[in-house]
Amino acid sequence: MYIPGDFSATDPLNQAVTAAAQCMYGIAQTTVTALGCAPGLGFIHSGHELAFVLDIADLYKTEIAIPIAFDVAAEDPEDVGSRTRRAIRDHVNKIVLLKRCVTDIKHLLLTDSATDEIADEDVDRVTLQSDHGIELESGCNYGDDQADEVPW
Repeated sequence: MYIPGDFSATDPLNQAVTAAAQCMYGIAQTTVTALGCAPGLGFIHSGHELAFVLDIADLYKTEIAIPIAFDVAAEDPEDVGSRTRRAIRDHVNKIVLLKRCVTDIKHLLLTDSATDEIADEDVDRVTLQSDHGIELESGCNYGDDQADEVPW
C-alpha cells in the first residue's frame, strides 16, 4: 500500500517505484535547467512549477524506472530505496541517458533545421581570425613556407 509522505511505511515495491521516479525527476530537472528551459512550461502536466520536468521524466519512466524498480524489489526487500537509486544511476550511465535527454528536449522545442544548426554548433571548434574576417583552422602552422595557402 502506498502512503503519501511516508516512504518507510510503504511496501518495498512502492518504495522502489518512488525512488526510481525521484531519480527520473532529478535527471529531467538537471537537463531542463542545464539547457536553460523553463521548468514550468508543461505540455502534458500543467499548473505546477516543474511541469516540463515532469513531462520529460515521463518520457523515460516506463522504459527505465519502472522495470528497474520491479527488478530491485524482487531481489530483496531490504534497503530498496538506495539500491534502486544505485541501479538507476548505473543504467543511466550505461545508456548515456543525459545525452539522450538533451537531444529529445531539443527535438521537442526546436524545428528540425534549428536542431541541425545546433548540432553543428555543438562541435567544439577552435579557429583563428584573420585580419580580413576569414576563419582559419587552428592547429596548422601558417608559417612562411605555407604563406601562399593562407587566404589573406
